[in-house]
Amino acid sequence: MNQKSLMQQIAQQLDSRWQDLLSALLIHIELVFLSMILAILVGISLGICITRVPRLRGVTLGTAGILQTIPSLALLGFMIPLFGIGMNTAVAALFLYSLLPIIRNTYTGITDVDKAVVEAARGMGMTSRQILFRVQLPLAMSVIMAGVRTATVINIGTATLAAFIGAGGLGEFIFLGIQRNIEALTLLGAVPAALLAILIDYLLGLLEKLTTPKGLKV
Repeated sequence: MNQKSLMQQIAQQLDSRWQDLLSALLIHIELVFLSMILAILVGISLGICITRVPRLRGVTLGTAGILQTIPSLALLGFMIPLFGIGMNTAVAALFLYSLLPIIRNTYTGITDVDKAVVEAARGMGMTSRQILFRVQLPLAMSVIMAGVRTATVINIGTATLAAFIGAGGLGEFIFLGIQRNIEALTLLGAVPAALLAILIDYLLGLLEKLTTPKGLKV
């Protein structure tokens, strides 16, 4: 199949399926958004926790690491008995899959803050909470955001597998195209997923710059 013919087929598929594609894109974004909000809240909290309670570091990072090494489809399968078929299972699996980069980078970012800076803040009379929120987290923000960006890109790609369990998303087009051996239909799901990952990573990069205080580096 030549390139011109493929582009024509993509145009034809898009013309007849654009509403379905838009619906799948919105579902895909919803899956990523819900799972990432949970992963950010829990991941950063756990990352902070293991800086305060070092004995929990091994089990926390180890558990998150094991979760990420489980094949994506297998993890989705493990979630089905708990949440059933559909979006809840997909969100739960994507949430678990996104934890490791966020926990690890939060821990690394905070612990890598110059100890002299922390001691200076303590010498100024700051409490541990104030040091965390006014000194350590701002200084660690670029490292934390790098973890969030990594987790989000992984999440967007893994979310295509949600179609296997009836959760919808862009994966529906990919798998339907593979099943029917229609390259244009497969690309109709794969290309938006790739572009979404690039766009979100770029936007998070801008957010990282906005949330990192000028002149502050870990």
